[in-house]
Amino acid sequence: CLLLKFAVVTLNLTFKEGNQCADKLACLGSSFQQDYSDTFSNCNLLWKKKLSLWVQRVGYKTETQLSDKMESGNPTEQLIRNLYPPIEPYSSGFLKVSDVHTIYWEQSGNPDGHPVVFLHGGPGGGTSPSNRRFFDPEFYRIILFDQRGAGKSTPHACLENNTTWDLIDDIEKLREHLKIPEWQVFGGSWGSTLALAYSESHPDKVTGLVLRGIFLLRKKEIDWFYEGGAAAIYPDAWEPFRDLIPEKERESFITAYHRRLNSEDLEIQYAAARAWTKWEMMTAHLLPNDENIKRGDDDYFSLAFARIENHYFVNKGFFPSDSFLLDNVDKIRHINTTIVQGRYDVCCPMMSAWDLHKAFPEADFKVVPNAGHSANEPGIAAELVAANEKLKSLAKKNKP
Repeated sequence: CLLLKFAVVTLNLTFKEGNQCADKLACLGSSFQQDYSDTFSNCNLLWKKKLSLWVQRVGYKTETQLSDKMESGNPTEQLIRNLYPPIEPYSSGFLKVSDVHTIYWEQSGNPDGHPVVFLHGGPGGGTSPSNRRFFDPEFYRIILFDQRGAGKSTPHACLENNTTWDLIDDIEKLREHLKIPEWQVFGGSWGSTLALAYSESHPDKVTGLVLRGIFLLRKKEIDWFYEGGAAAIYPDAWEPFRDLIPEKERESFITAYHRRLNSEDLEIQYAAARAWTKWEMMTAHLLPNDENIKRGDDDYFSLAFARIENHYFVNKGFFPSDSFLLDNVDKIRHINTTIVQGRYDVCCPMMSAWDLHKAFPEADFKVVPNAGHSANEPGIAAELVAANEKLKSLAKKNKP
């Protein structure tokens, strides 16, 4: 309020100074007046506009701060929304989770802090150093791991014994290996799918949930993105994805790509993987992100990303029913949860977040009005950090 009052007073003083300038101008000769009156008038108008915009920004910022204070449950506490600085892991390793698979894991932040596990997207996307930045490193013990076949986990792009239920078992094996009784779970896109599936399987091990870009792996979601729905918005990005497949096979793009991604010819696999990955990367941001799109040119990344995604989608996420995750929401209704969704998410359209919100009204539901799918878009990143800050505040209150 004081800032707003200061802005108004400053604005009035500026207007008065502009008028005084005009009065002084009137004392000068008519020739001078004619040449320079427009200049003084334009300067006065420019100052008015600049200060008016400044007042609007102050008002917007004040409104946001008040909202954050109310959500934190403490009228004097303001939720942080900026990403934390980059950090390096203090420990890392590999955990053998089956006769076939070994997964990479790492820990950063506070070794004695509140544990949180980050579940990456795809499936097949792997983790990256920037994933650590959503969490306060002084409070959180931050655990990242690459799911089967992804990132640094081995064997690379392997589909054998690679199902949702295998991944859930891996999460539990990692938790036990790190001697963590319970932890906060954070996941976006496919990570939200896995976070829901894990939490519904082990609700007693989850202290809080942060979910982003909700993907429930239902047929209508797969059809929207991979069978032509999203092409209505991105026809230019869709055509290369479509044109790799002959017309006679276009009844099901998921099936046609499955054949190529599992071909005995590695070059056929790579070509299909590049097309699949570029389609997703070109649609993941509200505004095009060239760095993200270039990931489609990386054969090593694309092969794991495309093969594992397609494998899960062909098998309907290995869930027993299309609505499995929604049907089991009652098991996690007691867990403090925040859902963050970009309004213009094309990869995982808002209908899924809305359906989860309706089934799980106890969860905080944050719709970011100027964002697409990616966690790296400013509005989404801000809400994710704020969600972790809120859970941090609750954890501190509940700490004995």
